[in-house]
Amino acid sequence: MEKKTRFPSPTLKASVPWNAGKMVGAKRALKEKHVWAIRFWLGSEQRVRDKALLDLALDSKLRGCDLVSLRIGDVVTSGQVRHRAMVVQQKTRRPVQFEITETTTRESVRTWLEHRGGGLNEYVFPSRLSAKAHLSTRQYARLLDQWVQAIGLIPGEYGTHSLRRTKVAMIYKRTGNIRAVQILLGHSKLDSTVRYLGVDVEDALALSEATDL
Repeated sequence: MEKKTRFPSPTLKASVPWNAGKMVGAKRALKEKHVWAIRFWLGSEQRVRDKALLDLALDSKLRGCDLVSLRIGDVVTSGQVRHRAMVVQQKTRRPVQFEITETTTRESVRTWLEHRGGGLNEYVFPSRLSAKAHLSTRQYARLLDQWVQAIGLIPGEYGTHSLRRTKVAMIYKRTGNIRAVQILLGHSKLDSTVRYLGVDVEDALALSEATDL
């Protein structure tokens, strides 16, 4: 009887999870003291562009892809930085409005654009590799890592969504108005806003306990 030749089975490599060694999950919102610490550091380092990027990220509450693709005409009209702006979100194709506050963001954006120059159809934050391209979302994330690390925070705990959720988290804590937060984030469903903020029973009870009848 002919013997069958047995070949050794190939060694199976242990699959490595994509998130091995990485911190995953919702990124923390910055606290007000963190925001001012970063602003102070950026000012001391004379990083005019980064200061405008930070302030516009906080006010606009936009996703990274929408923030970096803003054009000068989106935030400027008649030679002045707008009080309010509107963009169409790439993810949802829904328009969303945002404020550009006077004492911080309007000033930092104006300072950056005076330094940057350019026409209304050009990007607010151009790529350093090509004048026709905008700052990449990856570079935006790397910049954020530098900012939080500079003030003693752990970069892995924060991401670009931290800036998107920072101001709305403060608004929700101060007012409890989740519908307003939904509008500001441009969410189509309230459930999405609830999940995004991480609202739970404790939050609801805290708001209820603070209301006397």
